[in-house]
Formats: sequence, structure tokens, C-alpha cells
Amino acid sequence: MMDGKGIPRAVIERLPRYFRYLGDLRDNHVERISSQDLSVLMQVTASQIRQDLNHFGGFGQQGYGYNVNFLYTEISKILGLDKKHRLILIGAGNLGQALVNYVTFETRGFNIRGIFDIDPKKQGLLIRNIPVLPMEELQSFIRDNDIDIAVLTVPKSEAVGIAELLVKYGIRGIWNFAHTDLNVPKDVVTVNVHLYDSLLNLSYQINEREE
Repeated sequence: MMDGKGIPRAVIERLPRYFRYLGDLRDNHVERISSQDLSVLMQVTASQIRQDLNHFGGFGQQGYGYNVNFLYTEISKILGLDKKHRLILIGAGNLGQALVNYVTFETRGFNIRGIFDIDPKKQGLLIRNIPVLPMEELQSFIRDNDIDIAVLTVPKSEAVGIAELLVKYGIRGIWNFAHTDLNVPKDVVTVNVHLYDSLLNLSYQINEREE
């Protein structure tokens, strides 16, 4: 599968991993690294790294390697991290609260502006000084705060209906933790995070090795 620019989806899905490793190298004051040394760290072949980065211009020099800070910055731009994103979270349960409290989001430009829940007992609760609001205020909040991303941490039974509202209210992207895939228009980007699927994948790999 390709994106709109003809770049394979698998390459795009590897970009956050490059970004994370380069960030660690930068924090450790590493100025330059070869594709071979990076391949050892990431357990990806050097040729794969070169092929992936060539989709975006290459960034390296023969015999000279990659400038860590430059490559980190360029991948940050490719990932859209040079822009600020305004988020809302819907579903103030344990998972939702954990995500709100994950402060790394803010350092990467993802600012959670509002939290919503249908449970009256949760409404008014402060999570990192952000009040939980009733769903009735969702439309006006999205409009008044120029929200572009919604995070869904609601039960499966509620996710589809809420996603339809989010599309109607102009949300551009949905980060979906509900255990169901969403059918939204193509101009609304959706990433589904199925935690249980990851656990089943882990179980399979353990079982495979034992056999």
C-alpha cells in the first residue's frame, strides 16, 4: 500500500522508530552515524535504512554517514511534528486518564485541550487541570478551539456513533483505541490502536518459540 506520494506504507510506519532512535542518539551527543551503525542499533539492515530514507531525499553522504541532528529534524518535519496539533480526548476512564497524563505528547506538539465523557460522575473531574466536559459541549468546543485530532478511548458500542459526530464537526484525524474499526470518509485520517491484538501477537510469538 502506498500513500498519496507513492511512498510504501511500511516505510511510513518505520519513520517513528527512526525518529525515536535518532532522538536517543542526539540526547547522547552523537553527531554523526553511518547506516551500518544505525542498522546494528535498530536491527534493520543498512540497505533497508538507505532505501527508506531515499524516499525522502537520502540525507546521507557516501563514507560520511548521517548528521544525526539534521536527520532527526528532517524526519520530524516529515512526520508533521514541526506543527502544533490540538487534541480532544473522549472517554475519561483509566486508559483515557493515562493518555492525558502522558506528558511527552506536549513536548512533541500534541496539546490535549479538552476531555469529554458521557458519565455525569466524571464530568467536572480535573485531569492534569483539564476539566472533563459533557458531550453536549463537544461541537462548540471543537469549533472554538480549532481542534484537529480526537482520541477515542470509549467502549466499542459507543465508538461508531461518536466517530460520526466527530466527522460532522470537522475533525481531521481520529486516534481510535476502541476495539472496533471505524468507517469514516477518506479525508478523515484514522489510526486504530488495538491493544488486545498486540497482546495476541505476543502470545503467538511466545507459543511459536516454545514449539
